[in-house]
Amino acid sequence: MKKSAVIVFLAIFLLGATAVFQYSKFYDGRLHLIFCDVGQGDAIFIRTPRGKNILIDAGPGDNVLSCLSNHTPFWERKISLAILTHPHNDHFAGFNQVLKRYEVSVFGMEKLENKTQGYKRLVQDINNNNIKINYLFAEDSFKTEDGLKIYIMAPNESFLAKTSPNNIIGETKEFSSLITKISYGSFHVILTGDSQVEELKEAVDSHNLSSVDVLQVPHHGSKTGLNSKILEVIKPKIAVISVGADNRYGHPTFYILNLLKDLSIKTYRTDLEGDVEIVSDRNSWLIQ
Repeated sequence: MKKSAVIVFLAIFLLGATAVFQYSKFYDGRLHLIFCDVGQGDAIFIRTPRGKNILIDAGPGDNVLSCLSNHTPFWERKISLAILTHPHNDHFAGFNQVLKRYEVSVFGMEKLENKTQGYKRLVQDINNNNIKINYLFAEDSFKTEDGLKIYIMAPNESFLAKTSPNNIIGETKEFSSLITKISYGSFHVILTGDSQVEELKEAVDSHNLSSVDVLQVPHHGSKTGLNSKILEVIKPKIAVISVGADNRYGHPTFYILNLLKDLSIKTYRTDLEGDVEIVSDRNSWLIQ
């Protein structure tokens, strides 16, 4: 009997100690932005200073679940906002797994469809969970009570109509993709999904963007996503490339890597570093 009581006491003690440790770790009053290592795809997890969870894209499979569990307390199963930048498998497929384990309050995406069975299954899963889909366009925004701002820079409706007639996107063509600006105090990040030079230039020019702290390199480092003129305007302090090791597309391309190197932009890659985590207290930020 005494032995059983000791075991129960130790179990409760360890659980309590774990909870205290995780609470102090994940409720530190700072913004955490994580480029998740999900292979050849995108998944960006944001944890706000007061512990709201936001997920932008979810990668091609279930690797996103490891990223979420590594950066949230074990008892949390809620995502306040999920955003899909565009309906390509390497950005949306992981949401099917996320929806099985997490309660998603709001789901935002482009007003585009993909005719694949995988995308149809995602829409069905969203509907089955009674989540309303919010179609996002340039100028839409979200703001949390702790000061995080999420602003959609592109695309606008005319760009969508021009690049994806009938709101259809193919699985092998990169047309438009949500371009998002994340702001917390003086810390600014541009997330680009699979956007191409034309769309990114239009977004930068129309918003008079002059400098950012972090740039997500578009389309996993494809040569069609970025050029020197855009970089010279936005002057990112660091760049992050979400990319899978030894992928069959040759991403990131030597063109993009040399472009960043020539402009002395420090670059981080998920295929080399794993999860890339950036932490900000509004006034400063660091790679953790």
